[in-house]
Order: sequence, then C-alpha cells, then structure tokens
Amino acid sequence: MAVKAITEYKFPSRSRQELYGDAMLVHMWWTNNPWFCAAACFPMPKAMTWGDFWNAAVVPFFSEDPDWSDSTEFTFTLHGKSLDPKPEDTLEGLGIWHKSVIGMTSK
Repeated sequence: MAVKAITEYKFPSRSRQELYGDAMLVHMWWTNNPWFCAAACFPMPKAMTWGDFWNAAVVPFFSEDPDWSDSTEFTFTLHGKSLDPKPEDTLEGLGIWHKSVIGMTSK
C-alpha cells in the first residue's frame, strides 16, 4: 500500500541500510499468536546463519510465550513466499534483506 504524505519527505530515514554496515534489521512475526501481536525486530549480521539467528534471537524472544515448546514445528514465509531455511544458510543467502519480515506459523 502506497503512503501519501501531506508534505514532501526531505530527509533520509533514520533506519536506512547504510547506517547498519554489515548488519540489517530483520523482523520476525509469529502469525496468529495473540501473545505477540506484532513482529519483533532484530539487528543481525547479514552473514549470520539461520541456526545462529534462531538460537540467539528467535528462541529467547518467543519462548516468553507460555505456550512455547521447543518441539513446536514452524512453517516460514518471506516476502509472501514459502521459506525453507536450513541451519547453515545465511540470512542474506536466504534472500533476507534490510527490514524483511519473516512470518512463522506453528504447525
């Protein structure tokens, strides 16, 4: 959905990619979860593996949900398409870019 401003936008975004160097903002959204109603945002290195991202950021954050279980399986989406990440895949290699939103849905 396009945004219409009432005036011209004449200044650079404070969250633009160039301010993050080799890192990027990654949004993780647990869809249909009433405990987390919005995506969480994590600043992560582009070269980080999915396994490290999952264990260092996603699990500690989302395990605060009382219904969390380490045995829960998830499906993932990225940019509206199915995502099947392997632990050794890098975030950048998976097609994740600055401010991407990864959706996760429990099976």
